[in-house]
Amino acid sequence: MPRSDPEQPTESVTETSAEENASANGGRTRHSHTATLKRLEQSAGSLAASAIARMDETLPWYRAMPPENRSWIGLVAQAGIAAFTEWFRHPEAPQAISTDVFGTAPRELTRAITLRQTVEMVRTTIEVMESAIEEVAAPGDESVLREALLVYAREIAFATAQVYAQAAEARGAWDARLESLVVNAVLSGEADEGAVSRAAALGWNSPEHVCVVLGTAPDGDSELTVEAIRRAARHAKLQVLTGVLGARLVVIAGGSDNPLSVAKSLIGPYAAGPVVAGPVVPDLLAATKSAQAAAAGLKACTAWQDAPRPVLADDLLPERAIASDPAAREQLVEEIYRPLEEAGSALLETLSVYLEQASSLEGAARMLFVHPNTVRYRLRRVTDVTGWSPSDVRSAFTLRIALILGRLADGESPS
Repeated sequence: MPRSDPEQPTESVTETSAEENASANGGRTRHSHTATLKRLEQSAGSLAASAIARMDETLPWYRAMPPENRSWIGLVAQAGIAAFTEWFRHPEAPQAISTDVFGTAPRELTRAITLRQTVEMVRTTIEVMESAIEEVAAPGDESVLREALLVYAREIAFATAQVYAQAAEARGAWDARLESLVVNAVLSGEADEGAVSRAAALGWNSPEHVCVVLGTAPDGDSELTVEAIRRAARHAKLQVLTGVLGARLVVIAGGSDNPLSVAKSLIGPYAAGPVVAGPVVPDLLAATKSAQAAAAGLKACTAWQDAPRPVLADDLLPERAIASDPAAREQLVEEIYRPLEEAGSALLETLSVYLEQASSLEGAARMLFVHPNTVRYRLRRVTDVTGWSPSDVRSAFTLRIALILGRLADGESPS
């Protein structure tokens, strides 16, 4: 009987094993589109030059950039075309496209050009490569090269988004740390030129009117609270530096000379409880004064059960003074007692008697041996001098505390 030839199956197995071994060694078998790959390698330089020329022709922002940044963009375009060539050579191998393409440029480039501009740059480069397919591809390989370019364009788009997302996360974490340092410096009374420089790096452009708003921070993610404050500030056209420090939500707001209006615009993200707005100051360095007044007001606000929400720190002067706030005591003496003292003893005496007589015009007139109209006139003068009306219950309380503190100050001073 004739023997079967064992050579043929052995040769087939050998060829298959060779292909498998080549695949196991990184998939570096002989490329089925060698001619197209060779043409692509030879055309890489001209394609990059055409892409850069197209950018210069169609992208105004590219023409306006400094030469250094333009050179980096040119390197990115060249790296993108080189990465496509390597990807076309080994499409089955995993590729770190973001490293291959964007690793040639410094990290600062993500600050120099926006995501939209990067997308335009990538689109222009892909369009140049797509328009050259007929010239670069070997006969019959046009559809293969076009399909590969479409897949690569998708990958490069995802890589672009990843690079900018990572840069944004890193920048956001750094900005949050800087902002926390500035807010803490203002609240602790340690604001200096360094804090001003950090605030400038965060986009703070030194508005003329600044105030600090304090309240209780809500439970949950503090980042969501901070973002809610930012949205409210954008809607109110205010600049803000904000942060959650312990249980307090602190907002340094600039751009308005009305602190009560500022507090009302930003009150939404605060938790239940008092919200206190400090007085307006001229700049960030002086914001410590506003922050200290707001903090003292927040501490003393429990003494005024019917306090509005939000409330001005200056409206809490009597409670702050009783709670041993030296700034409030000094303010009451200097802004109420001293002006009345300088205006003449008649105003001080009339106000004191009027308050002691339970705010009765007739009672005060009898005690002073004057006509009630005289008492009425003098009380109007008190309002003109101090800004506080003795006929208002809340103002009368503030005036009484100011009189007490003024007399104490006079009693403590040397004869």
